[in-house]
Amino acid sequence: MRANHLKELPHSRHFANKVLRNLAAGLVVLFISLMIGVLGYHYFFDLSWIDSFYNASMILTGMGPVDKAPNNEAKVFASFYAIYSGVAFLTSVAIIFSPLVHRFLHKFKLDVEE
Repeated sequence: MRANHLKELPHSRHFANKVLRNLAAGLVVLFISLMIGVLGYHYFFDLSWIDSFYNASMILTGMGPVDKAPNNEAKVFASFYAIYSGVAFLTSVAIIFSPLVHRFLHKFKLDVEE
């Protein structure tokens, strides 16, 4: 039988650094995803940069499309971008919140085993 060792929670400075690193990583995922959408909407939909940004933002956050696709290529891009966006947004949220969940579970385990 294995001995049960209780570890203390990491120092708050360590936790804060981990939160900041994960926040930066999550924001990078969101930024890259948004830029993919902006470039795609600009190229396939022939929209201005601001309209492309608007459409990509709306799809990435799950609000839905704004402009109607003018041709089949635009429809294919919009379909794949919508599928990708759902995964990318949830991934970025998981990256950002994982240190908080990890600390909560670690604290919960310490409380239960005491």
